[in-house]
Amino acid sequence: QVQLVESGGGLVQAGGSLRLSCAASGRTLSTYGMGWFRQAPGKEREFVALAVIRWSIDSTYYADAVKGRFTISRDNAKKTVYLQMNSLIPEDTAVYYCAAARYSSSRYYSSDEYDYWGQGTQVTVSS
Repeated sequence: QVQLVESGGGLVQAGGSLRLSCAASGRTLSTYGMGWFRQAPGKEREFVALAVIRWSIDSTYYADAVKGRFTISRDNAKKTVYLQMNSLIPEDTAVYYCAAARYSSSRYYSSDEYDYWGQGTQVTVSS
């Protein structure tokens, strides 16, 4: 089992920045990648970003809606993944969830491919 704990959400004005953190514990050696999804009220959960953390692979993937504004990074020693969010817009308002996948998948954008989830952290961007 892998446990994920998010932190760093909050309220920010449009154009501002926030950094989310996701700390993993448990059987993290079995984890292929860690990523972020978000879910706004009345909408489906959507992919935000993924960082491959297994071995020395240094690959990241982003949803088109956040490319150029969000950056995902990892600290393997701390077993932590970060999501730096810049130039925030009201449409970024959502509950952000950290997720971990045991296996690689071409469908990395699908929540079905992830095995472990955090409890979520609220991000609210005011206009």
